[in-house]
Amino acid sequence: MLSREELLHLFDRFSALITQPDVKNRIADAVNDNQEAVAVTTAIQEEILKEMGVDPTYGLSCLGKIGMEYENDQDLMVRFYRFVATEEMACEEAELGPDEYPERLQMQQTLHQQARFFYFFYFYFFWLQKLNL
Repeated sequence: MLSREELLHLFDRFSALITQPDVKNRIADAVNDNQEAVAVTTAIQEEILKEMGVDPTYGLSCLGKIGMEYENDQDLMVRFYRFVATEEMACEEAELGPDEYPERLQMQQTLHQQARFFYFFYFYFFWLQKLNL
């Protein structure tokens, strides 16, 4: 299993790379060539693992075991989920393109705000009933 430090390095390096314009273009070009965006993000992860001196096949297999191996390390788990979300967003951005992606982000933000409002309203109403008000 990769060490905590190795995983954090992978997460940080991937996050730094994935926001660079040339990397975004690399993913978008692959999508335009009918390739899967996730194949490119996986290749980027493999490149990082090679830089670290880790066999990419082994390193990628470790990602599937993080939940079991580090389940009690809340910080690592949060950073792992952020890493996964970053990859998903990069893939989505490449697949949707520069016109649709900002619209999708705005829609998700609106839905999140609405969910927070309804969540608050539900518990407010629940507590009023509980207090018989």
